[in-house]
Amino acid sequence: MPNANNAAIVEISQTANKFRSSIVLQYDNKFIDVKSILGLFTTLLTSSQYDLHVHGPDADDAKKAMAEVFAKHGLSINSIQD
Repeated sequence: MPNANNAAIVEISQTANKFRSSIVLQYDNKFIDVKSILGLFTTLLTSSQYDLHVHGPDADDAKKAMAEVFAKHGLSINSIQD
């Protein structure tokens, strides 16, 4: 696995952990807690289409920060408005 992927996974998880909101990445019919590095390792290696679900008191800030960190690493997400 490339080091760039490792850096992306660590930064995504660290960014998510700054927020109280629940941040979940969906691909296919699977849901992964973005705060979990282990979950991200399996997700970012097997999928290229991601939906991001964010719920909680700081959801707007979390969505913005997550979009920025995913974009920084060349990963595309679709932020779901529930």
